[in-house]
Amino acid sequence: MKDEVATPEERSAGLKGMGCSRKRVEDVRFTQGRGNYVDDIKLDGMLFGDFVRSPYAHARVVSINTEEAMKVPGVIAVLTAADLEPLGLHWMPTLAGDKQMVLADGKVLFQGQEVAYVIAKDRYAAADGVEAVEVEYDELPVLTDPFEALKSDVVLREDLEGQTEGAHGPRKHHNHIFTWEQGDKDATEAVLAGADVVAEEMVYYHRTHPCPLETCGCVASMDKVTGKLTLHGTFQAPHAIRTVVSLISGIAEHNIRVISPDIGGGFGNKVGAYAGYVCSVVASIVTGKPVKWVENRMDNLMSTAFARDYWMQGKIAATKEGKITGLWCHTTADHGGFDACADPTKFPAGFMNICTGSYDIPTAYLAVDGVYTNKAPGGVAYRCSFRVTEAAYFIERMIEVLAIKLNMDAAELRRINFIRKDQFPYQSALGWEYDSGDYHTAWDKALAAVGYDDLRREQAQRLEDFKAGKTRKLMGIGLTHFTEIVGAGPVKNCDILGLGMFDSCEIRIHPTGSAIARLGTISQGQGHATTFAQILASEIGISADDITIEEGDTDTAPYGLGTYGSRSTPVAGAATAMAGRKIRAKAQMIAAYLLEVHDDDVEFDVDRFVVKGAPDRFKTMKEIAFASYNQAIPGLEPGLEAVSYYDPPNMTYPFGAYICVMDLDVDTGEHEIRKFYALDDCGTRINPMIIEGQVHGGATEGYAIAMGQEIAYDDMGNHKTATLMDFFLPTSWETPTYETDFTITPSPHHPIGAKGVGESPNVGSVPAFSNAVHDAFRPFGLTQSHMPHDHWRVWRIARDLGLHG
Repeated sequence: MKDEVATPEERSAGLKGMGCSRKRVEDVRFTQGRGNYVDDIKLDGMLFGDFVRSPYAHARVVSINTEEAMKVPGVIAVLTAADLEPLGLHWMPTLAGDKQMVLADGKVLFQGQEVAYVIAKDRYAAADGVEAVEVEYDELPVLTDPFEALKSDVVLREDLEGQTEGAHGPRKHHNHIFTWEQGDKDATEAVLAGADVVAEEMVYYHRTHPCPLETCGCVASMDKVTGKLTLHGTFQAPHAIRTVVSLISGIAEHNIRVISPDIGGGFGNKVGAYAGYVCSVVASIVTGKPVKWVENRMDNLMSTAFARDYWMQGKIAATKEGKITGLWCHTTADHGGFDACADPTKFPAGFMNICTGSYDIPTAYLAVDGVYTNKAPGGVAYRCSFRVTEAAYFIERMIEVLAIKLNMDAAELRRINFIRKDQFPYQSALGWEYDSGDYHTAWDKALAAVGYDDLRREQAQRLEDFKAGKTRKLMGIGLTHFTEIVGAGPVKNCDILGLGMFDSCEIRIHPTGSAIARLGTISQGQGHATTFAQILASEIGISADDITIEEGDTDTAPYGLGTYGSRSTPVAGAATAMAGRKIRAKAQMIAAYLLEVHDDDVEFDVDRFVVKGAPDRFKTMKEIAFASYNQAIPGLEPGLEAVSYYDPPNMTYPFGAYICVMDLDVDTGEHEIRKFYALDDCGTRINPMIIEGQVHGGATEGYAIAMGQEIAYDDMGNHKTATLMDFFLPTSWETPTYETDFTITPSPHHPIGAKGVGESPNVGSVPAFSNAVHDAFRPFGLTQSHMPHDHWRVWRIARDLGLHG
């Protein structure tokens, strides 16, 4: 069909812009094995690094003998803290304002901590060298319980001994990191004291791990001739890593090039800086050759950043009719040996103050105490935005506990406490301004979709059959309505190490009408090359197939704060749209010049500018692109390029309603997920197919966390789940079938109304699975049990409730 006679609808469909389920353009090379990962990088003369790691959780390092290791064929050098200290590189700053040993300096604080770095000609020689390093340790008392750590005389961080002030205020114990408070404590306690009903519970969100398919790694290459350092790595925030490396090493930032190639999953695990990066850089500088470091799976599970480990003591007050009047929460956060959480500076416990959730709670108070223990550091936001998953789990468990206390249906209790549509923008009691929402519509749609009333009747009948001995299976209905906070973020609120959390997009339109856009983000499977091109297609009228997206190279991409916390679409997506609008504004002037009319006399129409009132007179974007390079327009620079650095005015607040129907066998503890329904509202939907994939993936991670995934330690600090034989990763056999749905409530301040969705399914699914387990045992008096709900723990619940008969 000729362009001149195509309808606007046909032309719009040809763009494959926003709202189109466009196939992922990345998948062609991935499915053909043509991905380019860190371990695929091979440079001339490349050496390999590996770590000597501590077998102890807490011990004095008496001596390190490297003589035998240096005799191993192929070993080039062995680095220790003593080698790094003259360079000032034996400690490095963390993203939380703390500092962390690069290599063990005097003692070790967790099992698996890096003690020495062996550099060799190949991996096998490096591994042999690691085995040959002799380290003498003097064991020290181990603290794995944060509550005991706050009472113990044992000083874990001797480098901080005597310091009463930390990065986030006063320290009240030598193993204490910070206290962070939000809300009105006195008013909340007064509400609790005068309430008709108060429900209390200790809610524990156990320690888990992102466990990405690709472990962490890097290749450092220092060119002594040019003085330029090139660092390839599994970095979720390449520009931030460049800045950190510059601060640590003293190398001028313009002489550092950081490249993130394809990344096999991030989930927060690859935001921070690790000892492997620093040691590889030092090794390359010392040897003059490229040095590669790639973790094995045990190293990844033992020593790179964990997630969660929050003990949340809650109190929730309500009237007899179920109207919530106040919420109180005190959290004890186990941060491990160092405070290495990747959190905005002003939020040492992340966005935990979203713990009022989707509910209109007039008075609330939150306090978080960070604590050092003899566990690995990190505290990453594993597929969630800075502790939102913990916050959502807390409030959704507290709602269930309150429903039991009131003897009220949990679905109705939620409904009567939702923030109403007409209350948005809504100011929460803990400081957030929710941008938009329509919770009642989403909730009613979800309940109707699963046939909620029928499910409750079936559950009642199942209970009667169980008591009559006709079945050994109980039925649980897990309800969750969550509100996320994503899009970090506004520079007025959010920075990491002083870097404002804006993001960027640079667009260049070529004369032939194709385009390239470079962004400060980096995809780890989110489909950026597909969806960002779709945003631009809708904004500038060039087909998504003709737009190339590039990320991950600090020498070409504009400065940005990377990809995590569902900030890609809310921040970088907005930067993309705004850069596109700059392109369109210039294109409008060019079109008007070519059509010999005033700028105001042309208007944008899908893929062209047309003269108002004369739609047969137009110039397509491809024609305008070519003209911008070969026709001199008075007062206008040639070319069609734009860059946008976007600092959002507010976060965005996606939400959702998730419902899980589960059968539990009381004699074996086994479960069956009969139904899992996930309704998400992420505002404007860019690519429905990719959204559905994100929901499936995030819900599967949530299933793993709720039903079996755990990082566990014994009392001596030994890691009990350091292999995939012990750490649960669902296969296709265990993964449930999901039914996805949506409502659309655009963000009023986002340029395209999008809110982000990547974290939502993990945030919403964990409490849905957990609430289903609790709901099944509710008739027998269970109010709270701790995740994960694996077969053994569920069996024990049934045993302790006397259900084994």
